Amino acid sequence: MTLPSDEPETTVRKPSRPTAVVAVGMSIAVWWPSFTLGAWGVLFFEQILSVWAAATAALLVVLIRRQEDRHRLAKAAALSVPSLWLVLAIFFKGDRGFLGPLVDTLGGTVAILGIPATIWVLARIIWPEFGEDLPLKWRIIVVAAVLAIAATCFLLGRNHAAFLTCEDFTISGNSAPPGCAPRL
Repeated sequence: MTLPSDEPETTVRKPSRPTAVVAVGMSIAVWWPSFTLGAWGVLFFEQILSVWAAATAALLVVLIRRQEDRHRLAKAAALSVPSLWLVLAIFFKGDRGFLGPLVDTLGGTVAILGIPATIWVLARIIWPEFGEDLPLKWRIIVVAAVLAIAATCFLLGRNHAAFLTCEDFTISGNSAPPGCAPRL
């Protein structure tokens, strides 16, 4: 026979399945832009435009939804950053002054940070209750894991010659990055 304890029962809340799915999705989405930034030193246009397309679609959903959302304006502002970058890129393409490099930096930031942020916002739109019961500790763990994967993929891209050959890149339809290892 077990006697009731006088101590309050503590429960450790673990991340839900949707949280795990979103964390994996963010990691899958961020690895390739991080790797290409490491290997080629640039982000490919389709990566940045993919973020723009997803963020713009999510922005439209946020703007036309009739549900009460206390973070609606913050979501709309965050989701409009890729469009802001695109407009700036069109007007300041090739600018060698202050704005050109600033717009390029914004584009890189949009691609690397915009991917997981857009996925997170989309998850919150699809599952409004997603993250509501997720303690701050687990939110930080998810973000830290995605950032660690992005950083690791960047380093893998920087050191691609250690485990990939030039042929690995060309066979996959990519150009061979600088410093690639020839096939032995």
